[in-house]
Amino acid sequence: MARKAVATQAKAKSNIPEFSKDQEIEAYREMLLIRRFEEKAGQMYGMGLIGGFCHLYIGQEAVVTGVTMASKKGVDAQITGYRDHGHMLVMGLDPKGVMAELTGRAAGLSAGKGGSMHMFSNEHRFYGGNGIVGAQVSLGTGLAFAAKYRGDGSVSIAYFGDGAANQGQVYESFNMAKLWNLPVVFIIENNKYAMGTSIERAAATTDFSMRGASFNIPGEQVDGMDVRLVHDAAERAIEHARSGKGPFILEMLTYRYRGHSMSDPAKYRTKDEVTKYRQERDPIEQVKARLLEAGYATEESLKAVEADIRAIVTEAADFATTAPEPDAAELWTDITVSA
Repeated sequence: MARKAVATQAKAKSNIPEFSKDQEIEAYREMLLIRRFEEKAGQMYGMGLIGGFCHLYIGQEAVVTGVTMASKKGVDAQITGYRDHGHMLVMGLDPKGVMAELTGRAAGLSAGKGGSMHMFSNEHRFYGGNGIVGAQVSLGTGLAFAAKYRGDGSVSIAYFGDGAANQGQVYESFNMAKLWNLPVVFIIENNKYAMGTSIERAAATTDFSMRGASFNIPGEQVDGMDVRLVHDAAERAIEHARSGKGPFILEMLTYRYRGHSMSDPAKYRTKDEVTKYRQERDPIEQVKARLLEAGYATEESLKAVEADIRAIVTEAADFATTAPEPDAAELWTDITVSA
């Protein structure tokens, strides 16, 4: 029995898609940038330098990193909810602009008026940062409708959480997306607790990858803590959508290490549970271990990467605390659109 178990484990391991050296290094840098940026944002929030809401992405880095690596940057549109800093960073937005928006500075991506939850970049095809739970699903479906109408070959990637998965507008969007075979991939970032209620207490069915079954939308459940598996699934889902076959649902099984927001003490779960994920499933440590094992990097070279990332984050933080605040007249700009 022991030999059979070992053979089964070896077979399962061999089925995991492997990354090249360049892919491993890219994934490591991108995820590390998100992690260190979010840690700094948390510190700055605690110091009172960031106001309003602040939802950190620590622990979930493999999801947006793997998906974005599988997409066409500058072509495919992405949209998410309020846990959005990591999405912007991996799409190539300037960390200084992201951090400056958190501190409400004029150089922020939304001129200091959007804060943590409402950032936007048409240049990078990132459409928020949306504060209303589930609203981004309808908007993401609209982006897919525009892509099909224009025939530009792009795909809309709409992220939302397990909590938003029970919203009615999500299912209206599913229906329309399949009815018109729109090029959209719905990414459900299932971190198990929504705001603070476990999925077992909040959802009658906890396999969110099957939520599109009644609309004939295929779905797949993915280990969202392994960037290779995320990338592999996203590559297939995006190709499905781009080739004209319509929407696809990916449920990413992931985990956030911090509370829902900076004001959440996360008392609904045990410290042992969080520690277990950090020690056994951390997405960044997995990549680091593979880089060292394969000889793609050394401890010294990875320390150099760490130093480089910390310098980028420090520069962003310094910029965000010294850049000018918006002029009072900015209150009246970009508010309404006149014919």
